[in-house]
Amino acid sequence: MAVIKCINCSSEFDLSSKVVLCPKCNNLLQVEFKKIPRVSWSVLRSRPFRLWRYRELIPIPKDAQIISLNEGGTPLIKLVNLVKELGVKEVYVKFDGANPTGSFKDRGMTVAISMAKYLRVPLVACASTGNTSASVAAYAARAGIKPLIIIPKGKIARGKLAQAILHGAIIISIKGSFDTALEIIIKASEKGLIYPLNSINPWRIEGQKTVVYEIIDEINVPDWIIVPVGNAGNISAIWKGLIELKKFGLINKLPRLAGIQASGAAPLVKAFREGLEKPEFIDDPKTIASAIRIGKPVNWFRALKAIRDSKGVMIDVTDEEILEAQKLLARYEGIGIEPASATSIAGLKKLREEGIIDPNDKVVAIATGHALKDPDTALLHNVTITTYEVGNIDEALSILEKIIQITN
Repeated sequence: MAVIKCINCSSEFDLSSKVVLCPKCNNLLQVEFKKIPRVSWSVLRSRPFRLWRYRELIPIPKDAQIISLNEGGTPLIKLVNLVKELGVKEVYVKFDGANPTGSFKDRGMTVAISMAKYLRVPLVACASTGNTSASVAAYAARAGIKPLIIIPKGKIARGKLAQAILHGAIIISIKGSFDTALEIIIKASEKGLIYPLNSINPWRIEGQKTVVYEIIDEINVPDWIIVPVGNAGNISAIWKGLIELKKFGLINKLPRLAGIQASGAAPLVKAFREGLEKPEFIDDPKTIASAIRIGKPVNWFRALKAIRDSKGVMIDVTDEEILEAQKLLARYEGIGIEPASATSIAGLKKLREEGIIDPNDKVVAIATGHALKDPDTALLHNVTITTYEVGNIDEALSILEKIIQITN
């Protein structure tokens, strides 16, 4: 029903293969249906609103054991207080920070770990700036497989590192960037030492594409989907999911995609603006948004193709714009997201100001991770604390009365 296929040379491999990069040309692989699955929205909607509601659209072998923590089914929140500020009447935030480990990575991980279990691999591994490490560690624990994490020293949020430690991962800290860590993972994979669970693994994409199934399941096809971009796996997965839905007759039109990068880590934005065939990678990316602090995105080809095919755009936003968007969403809508997620809101604001997004468009901004993933950034940049020292209840009540007068 499906095969693993190289996106470059079109070589095909059986689903039981452990390859994650094409052994013939070293390019990325993806899972492709050989036969259109028979499924309807009515059948899908008869099941619980979780990722595996869409089982027929995720072509893992039928006898594979599904390793799940009830991921997916995350809130699609319609904004009510920020619409005037953003200048768009209908905006939704797809809050994937509500997944079991607090980020969208769980979508890809449930599928990739299920395949790792099916393939009987003894050790799974990833390079990570945080969210992937937390997800790999949790799902590997669920599957009874040992996880190994390679992180760039001093470049991972403590909340995410704590999760990987808690779930019992073996952690190797290295000098250098995420891209150095990923290079180690790829070479270790080529030697057969580990089974990699970064987004070079085609099964990760199969899980991550379900975010768009859920969006369409609830509000039909929006005009725009705005996505934070780091390693570019998520935006690639979203476009793959959309193309498949249209091919299977489950939707009849496609939205436009907007990919948003942080200004200090924006090789794909530059490539898009200048019409380059291949991005000029960045050796030392810099941004407060650690989850997308990536200078050499491995999914660059798929991401640029997705943007161009969707007649979409790629733009960058500054760290200041990211922090402001994070604060606005938290204080006006009660939605707490990590800095990388806030790029989608900052990007929406900029795209509206530039007239690219129309005020009457229906827009969905993907929020990839929870605010608690990176509490240090919130405490350092977003919080003004007024402290009162009181000696007794009467003093406390007096101060409260003054505060209420000022507030009114």
